[in-house]
Amino acid sequence: MKELQKVTPASAEWTYLAFQAIELAPGESATHSEADREQAVVPLAGPATLAFDGQEHSVSRSSVFEHLAAVGYVPPGIDITVTAGDSPFTYAVGSAPAEGRYAAKLVPPSVIRSEVRGGGMALRQVNHTLAMPIEAERLILYEVYVPRGTWSGWPPHCHDGLDGSPYLEEVYYFRMDRPEGYWMHRNWRDNGPDGDHFNDLWSGGDGDLALVPRGYHSSVACPGANMYFLNYLAGELEGDDRRTPPCFHSDHTWIEQDWSAGTWGLPVVTNGDVRD
Repeated sequence: MKELQKVTPASAEWTYLAFQAIELAPGESATHSEADREQAVVPLAGPATLAFDGQEHSVSRSSVFEHLAAVGYVPPGIDITVTAGDSPFTYAVGSAPAEGRYAAKLVPPSVIRSEVRGGGMALRQVNHTLAMPIEAERLILYEVYVPRGTWSGWPPHCHDGLDGSPYLEEVYYFRMDRPEGYWMHRNWRDNGPDGDHFNDLWSGGDGDLALVPRGYHSSVACPGANMYFLNYLAGELEGDDRRTPPCFHSDHTWIEQDWSAGTWGLPVVTNGDVRD
């Protein structure tokens, strides 16, 4: 088993969310056990079998850029065993505290809702991979597709318990469709309690992570590569309350009225001598 990424509540210095990205060699198995946490497994690439609660499901995904995934969900106290097929298998697994209200299940692609959000240079596709109305206790999962040079999470939003928002911890797991591609991510706040101002910038490439413990945030793909990211979230919201939206920064929501308003057409300021 090759551990590509790992986040624990201790390493992230938060309360709820744990995350791993793992690669298995052909035929290799890994079992994930949690006594008091629900778990969700998202296939990323390759074929595998998911075994849990007396069920066995074959899953396969050529890549995150080509197919939706079937997601394995188990409540606390039920192991989930992942066995790679005849080629390597890469997957994500995350967990959050839970009481066992919902049964183990395989979430098929047919029930995963997709939507296109935003506009202009913030147009993206959001797949509701494990979000309402798909049942879970605390876990919320999305897969997001962002064209090259485009922003996601715009207008900037927060879910850190401030400005009337719910408290949710979040992991971004990024993939780029070109190996040289990179992304940038910003967590920030300019109106925190007790004068709490911060501006945390993250940058990385294919297979890297960004964490959102607090603040408003958004991400952007470089102009040379399309971007995918997998979000795992968990926090104070439970069950149906997982549909509660974040808070959007009021300085930036004007753009939703017209995503092209005020966009420059070039040239702008010249002496009349403009060359291609």
